[in-house]
Amino acid sequence: MSSSIIYLDNHSTTRVDPRVVEAMLPVFDVNYGNSGSVTHDFGMDAHDLVHGSGAAIADIIGAEVDEIVFTSGATESNNLAIRGICHPASKRRHIITVQTEHKAVLDPIQRLGLESNFEVTQLPVGEWGTPDAGLIALEDLESAISDQTALVSIMMGNNEIGTIQPIEKIAEICHRHGAVFHCDATQAVGKLPVDVDGLGVDLMSFSAHKVYGPKGIGALFVRKRDRRIKLHSQIDGGGQQSGRRSGTLNVPGIVAMSTALKLCADELCGESVSQDDSAGKILGTSSDQEASSGNSPALEPDRIRWLRNLLYQRLTDELGDLPINGQPLDHEQTHLYCNLNCQFPGVNAHSLMTMVDSVAVSTGSACTASTPQPSHVLRSLGLIDDQIHSSLRFGIGRFNTESEIVESADLIVAAVKKLREMV
Repeated sequence: MSSSIIYLDNHSTTRVDPRVVEAMLPVFDVNYGNSGSVTHDFGMDAHDLVHGSGAAIADIIGAEVDEIVFTSGATESNNLAIRGICHPASKRRHIITVQTEHKAVLDPIQRLGLESNFEVTQLPVGEWGTPDAGLIALEDLESAISDQTALVSIMMGNNEIGTIQPIEKIAEICHRHGAVFHCDATQAVGKLPVDVDGLGVDLMSFSAHKVYGPKGIGALFVRKRDRRIKLHSQIDGGGQQSGRRSGTLNVPGIVAMSTALKLCADELCGESVSQDDSAGKILGTSSDQEASSGNSPALEPDRIRWLRNLLYQRLTDELGDLPINGQPLDHEQTHLYCNLNCQFPGVNAHSLMTMVDSVAVSTGSACTASTPQPSHVLRSLGLIDDQIHSSLRFGIGRFNTESEIVESADLIVAAVKKLREMV
């Protein structure tokens, strides 16, 4: 693939950090034992790697090591959480979720409704153009929840529009009614400070490939303290992970996930190496070449937010108003700093992407990119077809540079102007 393509689709997946690669490589050909084979040194070494990595991940999110269940990714984590609570023997038969959830939550819940006679409530979100755009109304949750509600599943940071829901307040409502609260935090863990006790979540899904780790490894936090959560396993076999998820553990992936999240935790408080230096290792450039203005902040969240805002500013300076889908960009408590989802009025987003094929962006979730239907997230905001079909999602990440943002903006501006002239 051409190295000239600028990657701005970091919500779908991220480039693996070279420090993560360095940490996981020895687990393929040196410490390659099966963590379940504890009768010899190879297996014991692998077991120790898994335990140490799990303890590090648990520490980052404020959990205990035995509350971490490793999976193949967030989709499996979501399914394990949902089906692990809502099963044929469940006494409570009601599930609450939100219209803007990822399909990895909506689809298993829908199937439970169709095949297992669970009642399903999908909460609406605030409409586009209102102060609460993309956010649930807590009073709607209060009205929907009852003593028959088994599970409430609401994501922390939306993968398309970046909306951050009030998780702590949602958890309080759930627990007051005796319902289990599951949170898909795939777009939040590693990007935001996340503490499972402070948030009050019972189950929480997350994945490595959204935070500069490899694909194929994820985790589910399953609370054992205070409100002990018992899951019905979905994969049976060797009884690994206390029977909650059987199967040979992906030791290289677990080590990589731990390393990736530790780097993210360091970046959040400025303890890791410069992001520009990391970008230079990957892109073959030096930080001096990229730091053209000297204005880029040092902390990763601040730097990425600055790049995101720079992109939007350059686009709007040339193209005029580009409506934001979701919360305003300056609402830091309710909008992920790495996300920009905006409309290009008078332009078809797919035509724009085709014309600017040297910039990798998307119109929505990678998991639904192969389907022709308009984004269900944007539809839930009340957008009409013209608005949906003119919308693009940008995901800014660790390895993006100022020069990439400037070049991307210039290319997009030129393409939009050309497409508008063709109408």
